[in-house]
Amino acid sequence: MADMVKRQGEVIKKQGKVFEEFKASNDERLKEISTKGSSDPLTEEKTDKIADELAELSSLKDAVNNLKSKYDDVATKLNRPMAGGSNLTPEQVEYKTAFEDYVRKGRAGKLAELEEKSMAVDPPGSGGYAVPEELDRNILDLLRDVSPVRAEATVVTVGSGDWKKIVNIGGTTSGWVAEKAARPGTDSPQLAEIAPVVGEVYAAPATTQRALDDIFFDVAAFLENEVQDEFAKQEGIAFISGNGVDKPKGILATASSEDADGIRPFGTVQLIKSGKADGFADTNPDHALLDLVYSLKAGHRRQAKWFMNSMTIKEVMKFKDSDGAYIWQRSLQEGQPDRLLNHPIVPCEDMPDIAADSLPIAIGNWRRAYYILDRIGTRVMRDPYTNKPYVTFYATKRVGGGAVDTDAFKLLKVAA
Repeated sequence: MADMVKRQGEVIKKQGKVFEEFKASNDERLKEISTKGSSDPLTEEKTDKIADELAELSSLKDAVNNLKSKYDDVATKLNRPMAGGSNLTPEQVEYKTAFEDYVRKGRAGKLAELEEKSMAVDPPGSGGYAVPEELDRNILDLLRDVSPVRAEATVVTVGSGDWKKIVNIGGTTSGWVAEKAARPGTDSPQLAEIAPVVGEVYAAPATTQRALDDIFFDVAAFLENEVQDEFAKQEGIAFISGNGVDKPKGILATASSEDADGIRPFGTVQLIKSGKADGFADTNPDHALLDLVYSLKAGHRRQAKWFMNSMTIKEVMKFKDSDGAYIWQRSLQEGQPDRLLNHPIVPCEDMPDIAADSLPIAIGNWRRAYYILDRIGTRVMRDPYTNKPYVTFYATKRVGGGAVDTDAFKLLKVAA
């Protein structure tokens, strides 16, 4: 733990040194553009090289912060009673033992019998068997650590895929009256029903029967790590750009318009233009980002965070405001993110690069903007036949997602 804290400090210190080098080089580049109309290719190359290093250090800092967070989570779990001890009921211990027997040996009789007794899981006919509750919870915890959208959005655990949220989109009248004055009638509120699209994500990790026969082989850790990696990869893409067909509808797939709040239709997100085709304006490129921030209502703006990938972060690092100050601010505190225009940056590699007709940047109050639905239970089916000599475990989980409050986030649109 001490080494990890030391590493955090070293990364922050080095990032500070590289940032000073970057500012000096970028200032020279901007001066050349101002006086000559373009920058020297060597200056441009030097600035880009330092910006790459700075972006890598930012990513490394995030990785170290995440690793420390996971370490803290593990330490917390180790302080709890051991698995199979007093924190598990006798029924949970019995189910966990039967599940491990199924994974190792393929013996499903006891597991099927226990599932039939339970009302909390799908029937065996739905394919495979539900993983133990503790393992399912650990997989979700790991997903939250590695998925930026899942970590920022509102996550709802549901017992079925038929979940809907009713929202009031206006129409109710209100006012003031004297204590004994008659109350005028009020209009009925306009309500809308939102049902995020639910799909089934799957993973198919494999290992050998020899490994499964080894008593030191950690079945739970194997499934946790392998399933989590694949689920996180698929979720990350879907929460950003999923088309809503048998998968979550992503942030960037939300219906959009350039109209402001209160003008565009309900369920439509506002687009802010970047300034020119294939990128930002040559002069005052920060203005598009300012427009993004201040197009949010004040309540959402206070909680707003940026989503963009590392290449985009590298680009906005170069921007200055009208006073000549850099709008990207590195974090000086361990465990805290870098900021842009005083709002935290959440690196999200599934966001697109800056290019013609792309949506490379999003900012929003994501707890209000986007909902993720987790259907209770991850299921596993053992397959020792398809890919001999490997035993494949076909794991599935039902996940939904979609925008709920489209006033709570904004998207940057690069012209075609």
